[in-house]
Amino acid sequence: MGEAMALFQPPPGQLLADTAALEAHVAGAELNLCTAAARLGVRTAFCSRVGADPLGTRVLTVAAAAGVDTSLVTVDPAHPTGLFLKDVRPDGRRRVYYYRDGSAAAHLDASDAARLLAARPRLVAVSGITLALGAAPRAAVEAVLRAARGRGVAVAFDPNLRPALGDVGRQAGAVRALLRYVDVLLLGTDEAGPVLGVRDPDDAEEVFAAAAAAGVGETVLKAGADGCHHAGPTGAPVHLRSAATTVVDPVGAGDAFAGGYLAGRLRGASPAAAAGLGSALAAGVVARAGDTAGLPDRATAADLLRRALAG
Repeated sequence: MGEAMALFQPPPGQLLADTAALEAHVAGAELNLCTAAARLGVRTAFCSRVGADPLGTRVLTVAAAAGVDTSLVTVDPAHPTGLFLKDVRPDGRRRVYYYRDGSAAAHLDASDAARLLAARPRLVAVSGITLALGAAPRAAVEAVLRAARGRGVAVAFDPNLRPALGDVGRQAGAVRALLRYVDVLLLGTDEAGPVLGVRDPDDAEEVFAAAAAAGVGETVLKAGADGCHHAGPTGAPVHLRSAATTVVDPVGAGDAFAGGYLAGRLRGASPAAAAGLGSALAAGVVARAGDTAGLPDRATAADLLRRALAG
């Protein structure tokens, strides 16, 4: 459950300030995650709201083409689909400009939570982004998390702290208050301090211990170019090096990793094998421009999943 938006960006080498053309895409952390899991053959659905506008149609079309069920998406005639612009500066830095205030997805509420739970998923994935969209979306996430365990639904949570969405400390506090409901926590080293209050976010043992003390069932610590830390046979963290050899665009890598990891765990893979699967998907995504363009084709993805399950 979350927000997907239209993304507009100049062609490579050009800037928003003076480009004569823009490329149109669809992006959103939760939809990216669903797309990665769907590529591995896992049945996925996206719960959200879009506007009754061409951008909303684009979101639905792209999601369906990726194999993601859109029956849990409501078309809202009163509010628009969110959008954002992205610039890639000459020094490689990326600047993002959001136009999502008052969007359809910013009006997610408890009715969306009820619709999601009525679909009886095995696992629901949410992120701190939705918590930060406003009081009603926050209530929707809280309703899902508080009801999930009693209905036999596992919860995966990615803090996805975003400075563009307001005070990071406030976002982290909202995440922290819900950790006792989380079965799988996927967080980055840059989020471990604000969310868990650890002194050294690079110390995986300290991070894992803090997450367990907060009530989290299973933790994965994403460390960017340094790979990740997953739970070993005893529950202690084990480091896995990144599978990436080429980095063109890091955006979307964390979502691909999460989709791969969760798909692997749903199919019965160990945390180590699931982390390897997620790392393989993330490596493909960072090697291509765009959030999901680098995902493997379905045959390759099926082979990756088979090897993960065999391991």
